[in-house]
Amino acid sequence: MKDKKEKSWFGILLGYAEGSGAKLAGSVALSVISITCGILPFYCMYKIIDSFVDNRITNAYAVKWCLLALLAFAVKVLCFGLSTGLSHLAAFDILAALRRRAADRFLHAPLGTVQEHSIGEIKNIIVDKIDSMEPPLAHMVPEGAGHILLPVISIISLFIIDWRLALASLVTFPVAIICMGLTFKISGENFDIYNQSNAEMNSTIVEYIEGIEVIKAFGRTGVSYEKYAGAITKYKTFVIKWLRSTWVTMKLAFVLFPSTMIGILPTALWLCSRGDINAAQASLAVMLSVSMVGSLAILEVFSENMRQLKNNVLELQTYLEMEELPEPTARAEIKSFDVSLKNVHFSYTGDKKDEVLHGIDLELPQGSFTAVVGPSGGGKSTVAKLISRFWDVTEGSISIGGVNVKDIPLSQLADLVSFVTQDNFLFRTSLLENIRLGNPLATDEEVIAAARAAQCEDFIKKLPQGYDTPAGEAGKRLSGGEKQRIAIARMILKNAPIVILDEATAFTDPENEDKIQQSIAALTKGKTLLVIAHRLSTIKSADNIVLLKNGEINASGTQHELLEKSPLYRSMWQAHIGAKNWSVSSADKEGILNVQNA
Repeated sequence: MKDKKEKSWFGILLGYAEGSGAKLAGSVALSVISITCGILPFYCMYKIIDSFVDNRITNAYAVKWCLLALLAFAVKVLCFGLSTGLSHLAAFDILAALRRRAADRFLHAPLGTVQEHSIGEIKNIIVDKIDSMEPPLAHMVPEGAGHILLPVISIISLFIIDWRLALASLVTFPVAIICMGLTFKISGENFDIYNQSNAEMNSTIVEYIEGIEVIKAFGRTGVSYEKYAGAITKYKTFVIKWLRSTWVTMKLAFVLFPSTMIGILPTALWLCSRGDINAAQASLAVMLSVSMVGSLAILEVFSENMRQLKNNVLELQTYLEMEELPEPTARAEIKSFDVSLKNVHFSYTGDKKDEVLHGIDLELPQGSFTAVVGPSGGGKSTVAKLISRFWDVTEGSISIGGVNVKDIPLSQLADLVSFVTQDNFLFRTSLLENIRLGNPLATDEEVIAAARAAQCEDFIKKLPQGYDTPAGEAGKRLSGGEKQRIAIARMILKNAPIVILDEATAFTDPENEDKIQQSIAALTKGKTLLVIAHRLSTIKSADNIVLLKNGEINASGTQHELLEKSPLYRSMWQAHIGAKNWSVSSADKEGILNVQNA
């Protein structure tokens, strides 16, 4: 695998050109023309000097060659501009394709695989790493081809004038290449550490910013800032140490590699003094040497950029080839919307000893209301996420309408299942568009109707811009329960036949609980409803309540049946009712005083 990557990394990159290969090829061709035209003025100067030395120069002759030099320079500038424009268009197309592919892989990979990577690491890959590819792609590929050609043409020309001049131009190359090789070797040994340090710094920065509210609430600004500053200092210290380790060899390579004048100038003067070449040829040799200096210096920089680009592509490839959940291409024929779990085992690691579900058998008939309850860590949310196929079961099967979810395309499965969790995310757009995510084709009236059904309209209308209020601005004013009701509005608008509420009403205000439960019950009528809940009062009307403990079904039945036959459920219900009564009484001023005076 490594040999394959080493051989084809540039081909992998161009594989994401999405039709931009022609633009890159055109850019390279224009760059070659530009660089070639850049050499022609030196030849024009040679002709003028040669005629001047031989005392046969005329005004017309000098003007002709000067105009030719000017024309060549104009063509050089024009072709360079066109080349750069095409290469930038191709580069941005490739970067966009890479970001789309990376996002698609994250969407189709098992949730556990995605969660193995920190937010900072993902941000570093999708934003920073891909961004860093733009300069090499836009400049190195087209310009590199031209700058490789120029020294080749110059050395061939020097061979034509005198072979000794050509050899003299290469006198510093061996030492320069040794220094460059040492630089690459040292850098290569530290590149993995650099990537790890950079990812850690990004993760710490993101964590610090996202957790700023918690940090302030618990007065941990000093400790958290120390961790934040420490990650940045660690990164800075490593980079400085890394640069110092390559400073000598890198500077020597930069000095020696383009130093063609060290050999050319004394050799040209010596050959001219011997009469082996004339003054015009000596001048041309020096001019060709000078023309090589810029190209060789650029190639040296490009070689470092090429190495970094290669490492970035190979690192990115691990994300672009991230294991996806296998899925069929043809849509499945779903005749009913009952859900069946048969002997479901699941382990996040794939190891039997780490199993969190142990042989779950559960039937959710179409149109039924099923609730899953139980102590924390029992596997309730895992069951819900397996139905939505965030992961694949380790053993057993899950089917919808008799069709295994593995045989249903993910896009079709997403249409069949609405999933609302307790962690609700608002995107950086208006509240209207946040709700419209449930159905992008819905009209404004349909969005507002869904919001009204989810009891969102009252608090949305109180916001400065109503439904057009940006989510960022609204987020500062919305409670956890209000954000959850927006998520429920999305689900209502989506109108999927199977609805999963994973603690979706956890933050519902007690005074609004009945209204929301009634609206959900009315709008999910005829749908297959699965509710994961800690608040038992929200699921007491369920057709079937499944009590899950330690990854196994402890008991199941209606509320009445469980209160009679399950001591665990009965104790959970009594604890819930006690907590609820305390919450209601403590909301009363007299109750608060009683609690304080007790």
